[in-house]
Amino acid sequence: MKRLFSIVLTGLLLYRALPAVRAEGAAPPQISAASAVLMDAGTGRVLYEKDSHTHRLIASTTKLMTALVALESGHSLDETVTVASEWAGVEGSSIYLSPGEEISLEALLYGLLLRSGNDAALAIAGHCGGTVENFVAQMNRKAGELGMADSGFANPNGLDAEGHYSCAYDMALLAAACLENEELARIAATKSITLGTRTFTNHNKLLWRYEGCIGMKTGYTEHAGRTLVSAARRDGVTLICVTLNAPSDWADHTALFDYGFAEYQACPLTRTGERAGQLPVYGGLEPVCPIEMAEDLTAALSAGERAEVSYELTQTTLTAPVSAGTQVGEAVYYVNSVELARVPLVTGKTVPCDLAEPSSLLGKIWERITGL
Repeated sequence: MKRLFSIVLTGLLLYRALPAVRAEGAAPPQISAASAVLMDAGTGRVLYEKDSHTHRLIASTTKLMTALVALESGHSLDETVTVASEWAGVEGSSIYLSPGEEISLEALLYGLLLRSGNDAALAIAGHCGGTVENFVAQMNRKAGELGMADSGFANPNGLDAEGHYSCAYDMALLAAACLENEELARIAATKSITLGTRTFTNHNKLLWRYEGCIGMKTGYTEHAGRTLVSAARRDGVTLICVTLNAPSDWADHTALFDYGFAEYQACPLTRTGERAGQLPVYGGLEPVCPIEMAEDLTAALSAGERAEVSYELTQTTLTAPVSAGTQVGEAVYYVNSVELARVPLVTGKTVPCDLAEPSSLLGKIWERITGL
């Protein structure tokens, strides 16, 4: 059971505040989207939302999940994919694959994310999943792992289908996961590339229009309307914006990013290896072991906001031998009494047993052997 422990780990509550950006915060912009989310990518904190959990069609923004599952499947980008006849000639946007054509998985991923090829989506799914159906099942499993509770996938390309839907909040969770995948983030941020005989140019106009934009994916069907997932980075803050059924999506994203970067600034809360305190060690060569933060954490905070942290420990004493990097709990950060993020707490060094100490683990074994 997790316990709050504040005696050995110093600084149970830690406050940090940013200097004021302005005396009063600006009101969020008016947007055209039926649903929208603006999220801090570093923490998953929602900075703005509009009808963010309503189930909606998501069109080709689906392909972010397709790319993520493919890149996590273990298949190499250098692999050659032989195009099956059922993957070619699909309706909608296309990279015009031909049955029997050989193409690299890397080229298919660029065709998927830049040109939004529906045929590329089927080829990727069929190759990486064995069958398209198996791959779609993997997409739904990944959605569950990411906490996308209001999402269901029926295909890898986003064409309207029964059981194929998501919401603005879930798509922001997906975008955050995509940004953590370096290969996917690199592809989604590419403006244009030529691979073999094909040149792919990104449909995301924000890459040219908005300073700091780093991707991610456009979408459109007649029933879904215009859908857009994008991300932008400035001054240490990475923001994710999602709009669903947004007639003026480019303007919506520009306005929401402008609002986010004006109202929030990067606040480094901790760094990997930063010491949080120490725990006593039973039977070790050293009496205590330092406890450290296992990850970096930077949050987007507005003027005057304070970050508060409490340490939740799974154990309050250690028994030698202790291995460096062993998790002993979490640092839980809050803003306005709402949980912001969790960072693992780990042991900062290895502490071997004290063989001369009868209370040590090896000492106990020796006692049993010798009967002393």
